[in-house]
Order: sequence, then C-alpha cells, then structure tokens
Amino acid sequence: MNSGTLLNLVVFLPMLGAFTLAFLPKEQQGLVKTWAVAVAGLTFALSLALLRDFNVTRNEQFAFQTAVAWIPQFNVQYKTGVDGISLLLVLLTTLLSLIAIVYSWEGIHERVKEYFIWLLLLETGMLGVFVSLDLILFYVFWEVMLIPMYFLIGIWGSANRAYATIKFVLYTLVGSLLMLIAIVWLYLASGANGQQPTFDLIALSDPNGPLGISMQVSGTAAIWKQTPFWLFLAFAAAFAVKVPMFPLHTWLPDAHTEAPTAGSVILAGVLLKMGTYGFLRFCIPLFPDVAVRVAPWFMALAVIGIIYGALVAYVQTDMKRLVAYSSVSHLGFCVLGLFALNREGVMGSILQMVNHGLSTGALFLLVGMIYERRHTREIKEFGGLWKVVPIFGLFLVISMLSSVGLPLLNGFVGEFLILAGAWGPPGYPATNRWAAVLGATGVILGAVYLLWMFQRVMQGPLDRPENQRLRDLNWREIGVLLPLVLLMFWIGVRPTDWLRMFDAAAYQNVVRHTDMVTGRAPTPAPSFTPSFPSGPNGLPSGLNPGMPGGMPGGLPPGFSLPPPGGPPGGPSGAPSGAPSGAPR
Repeated sequence: MNSGTLLNLVVFLPMLGAFTLAFLPKEQQGLVKTWAVAVAGLTFALSLALLRDFNVTRNEQFAFQTAVAWIPQFNVQYKTGVDGISLLLVLLTTLLSLIAIVYSWEGIHERVKEYFIWLLLLETGMLGVFVSLDLILFYVFWEVMLIPMYFLIGIWGSANRAYATIKFVLYTLVGSLLMLIAIVWLYLASGANGQQPTFDLIALSDPNGPLGISMQVSGTAAIWKQTPFWLFLAFAAAFAVKVPMFPLHTWLPDAHTEAPTAGSVILAGVLLKMGTYGFLRFCIPLFPDVAVRVAPWFMALAVIGIIYGALVAYVQTDMKRLVAYSSVSHLGFCVLGLFALNREGVMGSILQMVNHGLSTGALFLLVGMIYERRHTREIKEFGGLWKVVPIFGLFLVISMLSSVGLPLLNGFVGEFLILAGAWGPPGYPATNRWAAVLGATGVILGAVYLLWMFQRVMQGPLDRPENQRLRDLNWREIGVLLPLVLLMFWIGVRPTDWLRMFDAAAYQNVVRHTDMVTGRAPTPAPSFTPSFPSGPNGLPSGLNPGMPGGMPGGLPPGFSLPPPGGPPGGPSGAPSGAPSGAPR
C-alpha cells in the first residue's frame, strides 16, 4: 500500500465506519457497539503500521505525504503528511478514541447508534487536524471537529450541558475566525510581487519560499513591519482558547463537568493538544521573530495558569471538576516549555502533551467509573473506598502519581525537561529563571490537591452504607485502563524510546527558526532521523547513545542527546542560501 494512502486511510476510516454505522438497525445495539469498536480498533492498528514504516531519512520534513489539487483556482490542496510530532499525536488520538469507545459499551443507553457515529466522526476530525499541511485544509478539519463534540456534550451530557456546549463552541469559533483572517492574509501576502500565492504550510514556513521572498522585497517591507505581530496574535487566539490558556480557560471546567466520560477523555486527551500543536506547528515557524519577542509574556501567562489551575483545583468539591482544573495547570507546563524556545523545553512540552493525555484520560475514566456506581462525584460522599475497591484504588494511585510527576512515571520526564528548558543555559534572561522557579511550584501544588483528593476518597473510615456495597472494576474496565498505565511506566522508565521519535521534528519546527532570529549559538541539530524499524542494536539508524547531552546539570539516566555541531545548511543555522537572522 502506498504510504500516503495508508495515512489517508487512518484519517478517513472512522468516518467511513460512521457512515456504515448509520445503516445498521438501531435496535441491534450489540451490533452497533461491535462495529464501532472494530472500526476504532482497525484504525489504531493502521496507525501502528504508520509507526512501523515511519522514516524521514531524506531531506523531507514530513513522511507519508499526499498532495492533490483541491480548489485549483486558489491553489488550495488536499495535502497531508506527518513528522515525529504529528505521528505521536495521531497515535495518541487513535488509542484514546478506541479506549473511549470501549469504555462506552455499557455507559450509554440512549441513542446508542448516534452516539458512536459522532465519536467516530470526531476521531476523523481530530486526525485531520494533525496531518494537514495546507492551511485551508487544517481550518476545515479544525472546524469540523467542533460539530461532533457539540452533539456529544449537548445530547449525552449532564444537567447544564446546553450552557457548557454553547460556551465551548462560542469560545472556539471566535478564535477560529481570527485565525481564518490571518490565513487569508498570509495567502495574499505570499502572492505579492508575482509569486504564486499558496496555503502550503511547508512553503510558507520556508524563509526562501514565496512568503519569505515577499517579506524581503522592499515594496512590502513596510507592511510586514506592522503586521506579523497581529497575524501571530490572530493564530495565537485560536490556539490559546483551545489549550486553554489563562484567562481564556473558563469554558473548560464546564465542558469537562457536563460532558459524558468518553467526551471528557477525548477533550482532555486530544482536543486540548490541538492548541499547543498549533503554537509549535504554525505560530512559531511562521513568525519566529514575533515568537521570540512575545515569549516572556506567554511564559508569564503559562506560569499564571499553572499556579491558578492548581489552586482552584484544590478547592473543588467535585472530583471531575478537580481533574478539569488540573488540566489548566498541566497544559500551562506545555506552553511554558514551548516558549522557552530551546530544545529541552520544546521536547519536554511535546512529551508532556502525551503524558497529560494518558494520566488525565485515566483520571477521567476512573471518575466516570465511580460515578456509574454511586451517581455522585462529590468528594465528601466517599471515604475508605480502598477497603472495597482495591483494584480501582491501585489504578487511581498510579494515575494520580503520574499526574503529579513521580520519578519512573511519565509525568516526571516531561516536567523535568520543561523546567530545564525554561531555566536555560548560562546567558538566558533572568525572567526565564523566575518562570522556571514559579512553574516548579505547580508540581508541589499538584501533589497537594491530588493527594488531598485521594486521602478523602480512598482512605479513612468506610462509614457510609452505600459505599460498602460498591463493586470493584470488571475486566472490561481493567482492559481500558491497563494500556494507559503501561504507557505511563514505559515513558517514565525508557523516555528515549519516545524522545528520539520527535527530536528532529522539534528542531525543524521550532528551535531552528528561533535560533536564526536570536543570533545565539545554534542549537545542535539532531544527528539522526527517526526511523522504524530500528537499526543495529535496537537503536534508530545514526543514533549514538554515548554522546553528552549539554543540559544544565547533565541529563538524568536514560537520556542521550546528539553531539554538538551546526544544524544543516551552514554555520549560522539558516538553510542554505538564507541570510543569518533574516526577518521572517
């Protein structure tokens, strides 16, 4: 099978499964559920085949590319592809979608067929966002994704679902409209001075592409001195809402609290990552000079989000709302790492996107499981549950410690790299150091509110009769949680298995661009490219595990980074032919 065909099949198979599902009799709920699980399972299996075949050994930035004219009058393409970052998020999406569908087997009793149709359509929308390499195609998938989530919350949500749904959609649409204006502006600007206008992301982010040439022509230089900042903010508005960053976060707790459990898992595990993905895929590569100038402000907002989210989570009485506010805090770490604009911070941020999807997804599943048994999420209604549901307690404590960042679990690796990146090497601004110190308090506060919740729910006297009759997790629920827990340990114990997958992509998308702008010593380019299957000795081709890292204080055990050396294209860090530090 053609590699591009395989990627497109992964994206559209859930949609095809949803259309097929529409023709099945709604009375046969067992058949409907089986078909939905089969489609999601096959999609996940095909995404693993992408991982097996993933190889970017040539000068290509993206693998599995497809480029077909879609609206040729305006040079709009159906263009897709993945690098290490987007492939990782594709895998996370297909895994969590499968888990959400399997979990919903017994939890949904009304409009069952419609529910699984919307879940499968949502999966296609999310996958499309991560693989789009044309700005219009990206925008279409970005908007399409809203529709299934609107219905999932609005129909199968809790009592205040209408309010939460409208708030979620309005926040997202306002940000998306600003992004669309910026996309059209970029298209028109790329066609100035006789250049071929384009929505192609690869061409637009190339300093020697049509947009870069237009920006360097004297006739448009004056315009570009005024506009990049506002274009950056237009994109950033859409992504900041989705993260969500403080103070644009207020839709999230309501949406999480009112959504069905599967919807909360997808919302926390995948949808929030679209915001951080947008920053690293669009904002920083397209406007690296603006990103460097505004980085202190975004780091400050990230730190505020980390501390604010943790403090508000601590005072919650509803378990689901507590986990929802924890997402505000944890996604603040991801933004902090991205706008550190160095290799450690960016790689930690990418890894933490996956970590948050695993740990918070598991916490939402566990809250949903206990809610199905007790029909309440109020912390005060519990106590002493470890005595009657020890398996539930075991999964809860592992997921909680993963979220806290305990060493040997996945959260520690991501947070360590983010804080090391924010601290930076000698010569970094003092404001970065303060951001790292204040951000680190979020780790402590996270332990406080999660341990407080665990103590109140699982420990103490079992003095309520309704809690004494609770049944422990069944095999289906264990099967849903087990893959997440195994991945938590895998990432925590062997982080390089994951870091090497997207190291080159992180350099290509963020670090290379910002190094050109700042003029500081270029970050060492990765001396290897992600390649599966592995080369000799089980390592990707070209990886030398013995080279030093260069992170402050050295690297923790299990880490290895490539040796010092200039990035490809010349000593300045700019691609061949591009002036060092040229304006973008």
